[in-house]
Amino acid sequence: MIRSMTAFARGERQTRWGTLSAELRAVNHRYLEFSLRAPDDLRGLEPILRERVNARVQRGKVELSLRMRTENAAAARALRLDQTLLDRLADIANAQAARFPSLQVQFTDLLAWPGVVEQDAPDPDSLQAEAVALVDAVLDGFHRAREREGAALAEVLRQRLEGIESACTLIRQFLPEIRSGLRARLQARFAEFAPDLDPGRLEQEFVLWLQKLDVDEELDRLASHITEARRVLGLSEAVGRRLDFLMQEFNREANTLGSKSVDARTSQLAVELKVLIEQMREQVQNLE
Repeated sequence: MIRSMTAFARGERQTRWGTLSAELRAVNHRYLEFSLRAPDDLRGLEPILRERVNARVQRGKVELSLRMRTENAAAARALRLDQTLLDRLADIANAQAARFPSLQVQFTDLLAWPGVVEQDAPDPDSLQAEAVALVDAVLDGFHRAREREGAALAEVLRQRLEGIESACTLIRQFLPEIRSGLRARLQARFAEFAPDLDPGRLEQEFVLWLQKLDVDEELDRLASHITEARRVLGLSEAVGRRLDFLMQEFNREANTLGSKSVDARTSQLAVELKVLIEQMREQVQNLE
């Protein structure tokens, strides 16, 4: 299925340390470029997350943001006391009370001793497992969003292809009448300047002129490009670069067709072709 390079997805996951959120966004880029914004506890996950993104995305500038939100920091991290250390400090304080009668040790003073109060910090492995699971879920939503937008872009491209095909059909319909008119004008011009010109020479000049103005080859190549573009739009792989190359080929044929035009109708259709091709080219830039 055709996929867009631009997309956005977001998700949250409740953990015992707070709410973990992830945002994944992507914009157009020639290649795949991945960047991660995350708390220090999760920075070590970058290689794993990069590998997961690489498995689902082939082109685009992808930015993944991870955040941890704790509604109540005090409640989120339970406090524990090192009872052994606290008992040892209390014993020392009692033992020295006779030597230092004026020294008063408060309970809060003991709590300030390093190691007495312990916080329930997130377990790194558990937190990272939660983050990976969340990113996998967000990647699923991200992938679906890219496919939805890609399907819409593919439909726009198919409509433009129909417009190009219709313009080419009209040009083919006009060609016999245009060639007949060219013959009449050429005969009139030669009759005006060279009344005694050999008819064989006149026919030869007319054939040479038609060869220079012939657009059958360009129309045939445009028809071939239309067929190829429709085939590519049906592929399940990334097709952005292939379609971008096809747009160059479309544009080359349209330019040549326009330069060979000697009739207002075909000139107008050549301009319409260029407009349709440019509209396609702009949309193709958004495809993976």
